[in-house]
Amino acid sequence: MAESISPLAGKPITAAMLVNVPRLVTSYFAQAPDPSIVSQRVSFGTSGHRGSAFTCSFNEGHILAISQAVCLYRKKAEINGSLFLGMDTHALSESAFVSTLEVLAANGVETMIDRHGGYTPTPVISHAILTSNRNRKTGLADGIVISPSHNPPNEGGFKYNPTNGGPADVDITGWIERTANNILEKNLVDVRRIPYERARKSPCVHAHDYISLYVNDLENVVDIDAIRSANVKIGIDPLGGAAVHYWEPIIERYKIAASVVNDAVDPTFRFMTADWDGKIRMDCSSPYAMARLIAVRDKFDIAFANDTDADRHGIVCPSKGLMNPNEYLVAAISYLCVKRPGWHRDSGIGKTVVSSGMIDRVAANLGRKLVEVPVGFKWFSNGLIDGSLGFGGEESAGASFLKRDGSVWTTDKDGLILGLLAAEIVARTGHDPAQHYDSVTRDLGKSFYQRIDAPASPGQRKSLANLDPDRIDAKELAGEPIEEKLTRAPGNNQPIGGVKIIAKNGWFAARPSGTEDIYKIYAESFRNEDHLHEIQKDARETLGRLLDGQ
Repeated sequence: MAESISPLAGKPITAAMLVNVPRLVTSYFAQAPDPSIVSQRVSFGTSGHRGSAFTCSFNEGHILAISQAVCLYRKKAEINGSLFLGMDTHALSESAFVSTLEVLAANGVETMIDRHGGYTPTPVISHAILTSNRNRKTGLADGIVISPSHNPPNEGGFKYNPTNGGPADVDITGWIERTANNILEKNLVDVRRIPYERARKSPCVHAHDYISLYVNDLENVVDIDAIRSANVKIGIDPLGGAAVHYWEPIIERYKIAASVVNDAVDPTFRFMTADWDGKIRMDCSSPYAMARLIAVRDKFDIAFANDTDADRHGIVCPSKGLMNPNEYLVAAISYLCVKRPGWHRDSGIGKTVVSSGMIDRVAANLGRKLVEVPVGFKWFSNGLIDGSLGFGGEESAGASFLKRDGSVWTTDKDGLILGLLAAEIVARTGHDPAQHYDSVTRDLGKSFYQRIDAPASPGQRKSLANLDPDRIDAKELAGEPIEEKLTRAPGNNQPIGGVKIIAKNGWFAARPSGTEDIYKIYAESFRNEDHLHEIQKDARETLGRLLDGQ
C-alpha cells in the first residue's frame, strides 16, 4: 500500500462515500466510449478488462464488443462446448451480464447461467469448466466472469477463462482486445445481439446448478470431516460478494460449526470499513477493509473473508488477527505438503516473483521443487492441471491447490477452499495458521516484507515494464553485493514486466500498475525492519535514476 494512510482508513462508511447506483447504471447504458481515446479503449490487464461507467472505461459498448470478440475467438479456436457465465455483486455486473448474454445468445453459444439468477464466484466457474472438460477431447467448455474483483463499487470487470479453466494467457487476451477495439472503432456494426428477454428464453441458454456441483465436491479438496469432528468454530464474511449464497449450503451440507457474520448484498457496500486510502474496497487482505471481522476474532477458532468474486482470501486468527498473505501461503504450503499423502512427491510449489522468500526456504525444507513465475495466476494453470504443481499462490492473497487425491481442483484462485483449509489446519494441528506459521519457520529466519506504491507517468511505467537489466548500475543492495538482476522469472523464463534485484539477505522487485499511474515496490529483508527500510530506500534511488526523464 502507499505510505500515506487516510484518516478514514478502517472506519465505517459514511453516506457521502456511497456510489450513486442509478447514476452509475445510467452511465453504463447512456455513455458511448470513444476508441480514439486510450483510456476508453478495451484493455486487458492481468485480470481482464476493468473500468468505470463514469469514466467511460466500462460501458455497454465495451461489453458488447468484448462479448462479440469472445464469440469470434471461440470460433477461431474451435471451442464449441458450453460457456459458463458468472457475475459478482458489483452494480455494473448485473448490467454487463445482460449485455453479455444478449450477444452470446445471438451467436448461438451454449451458455450456462445460475439457475437462481444469482452470483457465481470465479473459482466456481473454473471448477465448472474443468468438470465439464474432464476426459473430453472435443466439445470443450470455457467461461466468463463479470467482476472487477475487490475494486471499488463504481467499477466493473470482465474476465475470460479458456478451456484450461484458468485466466486467459496474453496471446488470447491480446487477440480479444484487438478484435474488441476494432469492433468499437466500427461503431459496433459487427455485434450480433438479441433483446435480453429473448436471450433468456433462447434454447442455447441453460439454467445450471453451480452451487450443488461445487459444494458437493468440496470434501474432495478439504478434509471437512476433520473440521466437523473437531467442532472448529468458524466465522465467515463474504464481504457482500459472490460467495454469499454458497456458505449456507456448505454449512448445511457438511454440518460444520460455522456462521456467516454478514450476509448482506448491497451494491454500495455500505457495510464495509474504508480501505487504506479512504475508498471502499472489498480487499480481504487489508486490515482496514477487514476491521469488522478482525474485531470479533475472539468469538471464533478461525475466521475468514473473501473478496467480491471470491478468488481471494483473508485469514483472521485469534492469536494475531489478520494474517499477512505471504505468511498464510507459507502456512498452507507447509501443512499441505505433509498432510496430503495423495499428492505426488514431484508436485512442486508455485509462487510469483514478488512473493516472500520464506516460501523458497519452506519448499527447500520440504524437498519440494519451487517454480517462480511472473505475477498472474495464469502461469500456474497448466501445472495444476497436470499435477506438476501441488500449490500455486500469489502474495495478493490468491491461491489454489490440488484435490486430496492429487487431481486438479481449480486453475484459478479459490478463496473458499483457502478459508476452509485454515479451519482444517486448526482441526488437525490444534493451532491456528498464524501459530502454525511460527512453528514451521522458527529455524528459517524472520521475514520483514512490505509493498509500497510510488507515482509514475505512463512513460515511466512503460520504461519499467521493458527494462534492460544491464541499465541497472547499482552494485549493492542495503550494503550487500547484488547477486542477481532479473527481468525474467526463473521458473519459466517469462518476462516479469519489471525488475527483481536480489542480495543475500534481501531483495526488491518493481512492477508498473496496469491501470493506475503508479509502480509497485515489493521488498523483503531477512534481517530486521531497519534493513527492510534500507532496501526500500535503495530501490527508490535505483528506480529514480532509471526512470528519470522518461
